[in-house]
Amino acid sequence: MEENGSRKQKEVNEEEMIDQAFQALLNDYLASKHRKRVEIITKAFNFANQAHRGVKRRSGEPYIMHPIAVAHIVCAEIGLGSTSICSALLHDVVEDTDYTVEDIENIFGAKIAQIVDGLTKLSGGIFGDRASAQAENFKKLLLTMSDDIRVILIKMADRLHNMRTLGSMLPSKQYKIAGETMYIYAPLANRLGLNKIKTELENLSFRYEHPEVYRELEEKLTATAPEREKVFRDFTAPIRQQLDKMGIVYNIHARVKSIYSIWNKMQTKHVPFEEIYDILAVRIIFEPRSNDEELNECFSIYVAISKIYKPHPDRLRDWVSHPKANGYQALHVTLMGNHGQWVEVQIRSKRMNDVAEQGFAAHWKYKEGEGGVSEDDGELEKWLRTIKEILEDPQPDAIDFLDTIKLNLFASEIFVFTPKGEIKTMPQNSTALDFAFSLHTDLGSHCIGAKVNHKLVPMSHKLQSGDQVEILTSKSQHVQPEWEAFATTARARAKIAAILRKEQKSHQRKGEKVLKEFLAKEELILSDQIVDKLVKQHSAKSREELLTAIGNGKLVLGEADRHALHGKQSIGWKKFIPTRLPFTGKESKTIEEQPAVEKPKIDAKSILKLNEENIAKNYTMATCCHPIPGDDVLGYMDEEGHIIIHKRQCPVAARLKTNYGNRIVATVWDTHKELSFLVNIYLKGIDAMGLLNEVTQVISRQLNVNIRKLNIDTIDGIFEGNILLYVHDVDDVKTICNNLKQIRNIKQVTRVEG
Repeated sequence: MEENGSRKQKEVNEEEMIDQAFQALLNDYLASKHRKRVEIITKAFNFANQAHRGVKRRSGEPYIMHPIAVAHIVCAEIGLGSTSICSALLHDVVEDTDYTVEDIENIFGAKIAQIVDGLTKLSGGIFGDRASAQAENFKKLLLTMSDDIRVILIKMADRLHNMRTLGSMLPSKQYKIAGETMYIYAPLANRLGLNKIKTELENLSFRYEHPEVYRELEEKLTATAPEREKVFRDFTAPIRQQLDKMGIVYNIHARVKSIYSIWNKMQTKHVPFEEIYDILAVRIIFEPRSNDEELNECFSIYVAISKIYKPHPDRLRDWVSHPKANGYQALHVTLMGNHGQWVEVQIRSKRMNDVAEQGFAAHWKYKEGEGGVSEDDGELEKWLRTIKEILEDPQPDAIDFLDTIKLNLFASEIFVFTPKGEIKTMPQNSTALDFAFSLHTDLGSHCIGAKVNHKLVPMSHKLQSGDQVEILTSKSQHVQPEWEAFATTARARAKIAAILRKEQKSHQRKGEKVLKEFLAKEELILSDQIVDKLVKQHSAKSREELLTAIGNGKLVLGEADRHALHGKQSIGWKKFIPTRLPFTGKESKTIEEQPAVEKPKIDAKSILKLNEENIAKNYTMATCCHPIPGDDVLGYMDEEGHIIIHKRQCPVAARLKTNYGNRIVATVWDTHKELSFLVNIYLKGIDAMGLLNEVTQVISRQLNVNIRKLNIDTIDGIFEGNILLYVHDVDDVKTICNNLKQIRNIKQVTRVEG
């Protein structure tokens, strides 16, 4: 009886929790500016609640709490209306229950059914066993996205809630989901202008992959908060005074750099936390007197604060006149404060701030009942069109496709002008060749160079914001394999690859014809055996490579081939040396997925545990990132069951987590300082007599560490060098770095890759 009573009480408590969560969602919806369609939202909730009844999440809470949480993010954090809220509440019904898309359409109408169908397609097989499952999934995601942007916005909310509740998952699943989030969803959120969500996704991924580093940085941020608060108050006091005098209605906020951004900067710049000087930024959000005055008021505020503090001449970013492709608008200026530190100030109107926080959802207009979009959102439409073109071109490898798309996801924008003065948005680091392909495929494929600001440049020339570019073409010009190295945008890469594939097939057909004619003269018939002989004879990689070389004239069949085919000894013939293509994503993929590895020097005792229980015997350390005991690591199990250990932030590991998530193994160190590992320590300082002697004394005598290689340069009084030495673990590295920092003229000591 008691057991029955406690079960009933538990059910009552769960019902109360569900009702409270749904009521909080309704309250936020009613507080928004959307039409108050409470009835359909309540209907969707009741339907989903009934469909998921009795099902629990891994955390133990009722499953319906997840759709409610996703709907809440969709409403409160992305700012969407009733159609999206209903779709979010229903997003798992078709996948997890017996209801179909047709059932949803009959009850809630075609638009909600279409969005739920799009979300269901995305969920299928996301953690599948196939290597390309994630890439195929992403392809589906983008195809669906081009039908209705709300699908991807709800998917983003779904991913955010999954990341917020990732703690209940197994570590191997955590690494996989966190890696996938960092690889795909964070850059996609950035591209859609969902800045808050992008930052939170990055931070949560980082927190699960590097918990100790995350905690350490969090503590340092908390410890330095009072000092930052004082700087903020002192810096903004005269600005507030001036804005009050101008009669502007405004708010000033402190924006603190995210933990992930701080760590990322520490890694790329090789500096400690104490040397990150842009942790604090200031945001001025104002109410314009009228929409027409919005832009002028931004610049009025800029002029006013530039009279108080000196602006940095090279750090004015005008995203007001030329918004980013994701709709972001603001004026960024960097000022020198009284405390001798540069502070970035971001000036935005209330509308610009909404767009910055919520992205396209803040100004996305839907034609009721059609799900169409307003014409003023041209930049996203253009981006979706580019992706559609890539999707339409069949890719031999889905993971190549994923990397191609990522080129565009991560890119910041530059503004380039055509000869007639039209402005074009291009990703940062775009070349003249990228620009040619962005205008037209014919322009790109016949490009011989360009005039940038009326000066002749090669097609590989990197463009800068503000450049005026004229593309030069020639009818005799054709796409060359090395062009893949000149192109950086997804569109140009995809077009070049498609043209080269087409040409290669044409050369192969011609090569086969030439080979048949050659064999006919020798009274031989084309067969696999003959082709294999010729492939071996010319050290070609494959039948296709051989036929291509014959077809494009790089290989001429002759006397040596006759001898080889008739089984005679060949004298004095030259082997065909295949022409190598430039280093491309395809080759790097092979290297990354089967990385070179080195075995530990001693096999006396295993130093790793899997899932904190089984000792790992059959493992090697990846040479791409050189992990050592104490590093945050994970294992990747190859087809033979062999485990390769990578650092969690290693770029190779990032691809493995995304594309082979089911093979990721959680690992922990179980070492007792029995193995030695090579690390590279970077030093920088002011050159002084005997400095090198001091460095070697600290390492060899004080710490008793073996140096394998020492490389030092001194230029204009600056001492810089790398030391390769043997250590047992990360603690040794910290001790070495701390002791070296005590040497008077050493200013920077850090561990680097390689």
